[in-house]
Amino acid sequence: MLAPASATEEAYELHRGGDDASLLLVCEHASLRLPSPWSWPEEDRWLLGTHWSFDLGAADLSRGLAREIGCAAVLSRFTRLLIDPNRDLAAPTLFRVEAEGHPIHLNAAISPADRERRITDYYTPYHDQIDHRLRAAPAAALLSVHTFTPVYDGHVRAVEIGVLFDEHADLAQVFARELRRCGWRSALNEPYSGQAGFAFSPQHHAANHQRPWLEIEIRQDIAVDLDRRPALIAALTAAIRRTFASAA
Repeated sequence: MLAPASATEEAYELHRGGDDASLLLVCEHASLRLPSPWSWPEEDRWLLGTHWSFDLGAADLSRGLAREIGCAAVLSRFTRLLIDPNRDLAAPTLFRVEAEGHPIHLNAAISPADRERRITDYYTPYHDQIDHRLRAAPAAALLSVHTFTPVYDGHVRAVEIGVLFDEHADLAQVFARELRRCGWRSALNEPYSGQAGFAFSPQHHAANHQRPWLEIEIRQDIAVDLDRRPALIAALTAAIRRTFASAA
C-alpha cells in the first residue's frame, strides 16, 4: 500500500490513503479558506467557522477514512461561500447571498468577470480532479462526506448520520442498516434529501462515469469529537465495505 500523502493544488487537496481503487472519497465543503484576491468583508466575519462557510470536521473525517480504507480523497480548498461545488452551475445557491436572514456581502454584487474567475479557478478544477480520479479507477464507487448542524432554525436534529441517495436506495439501506448495527442513529435522506439537489457533485460524477454513489451527512458535534472519532471511523468503514462490496 502506498504511504499516505497529500498533494495540494489551488482548488483542491488530493489525499492518498493508499492504492485501493474501489472507492473515491470527495469532500465538497472541506475548507473555510477564502483565497486571494478575495477578502472577508467585516460584515461577513460572523460566518467564519460556522456551517455556512464550511462543514466542520468533514475534512479530517475524509482523510481518516481514506487512511483506514486505503483509498484516495479529493477535498476542496475554498469556502463554499466563494462558490459551492455541491451545486449545479445554474443553482440559485451557487453563490449564496443570504444566511439566517442576513445578506452575505462577499456575494452581494458579483461581476461577470468575478463569477467567471470563481468558476474557472476553483469550481472547475475541483470537479476536473474528481473526473480524473474516476477515469484512473474505472471500478471505483463514489462517496461524498459532509456534516450538518445539531440544531437548525430552532429544530433539534436527533439523527446522527444521514445517508443521502437518489437512484441507489438499495445501497443506502445497506449503509444505514450497518451504521445502526454499530450503534449509530442513522436515517435515509436526512437531514437533507439526495433527491432534491443537495448531492449534486457525487450524483453528477457518478452519472457521467456510471458508478454507484452515496453522500453521508454526519452531525457536527460528533464529527469534531476526537473521543468519538475512532468509533465513528470504524462504523463508517464497516458500512462502506459492506455497502460497496454488495454493489460490485
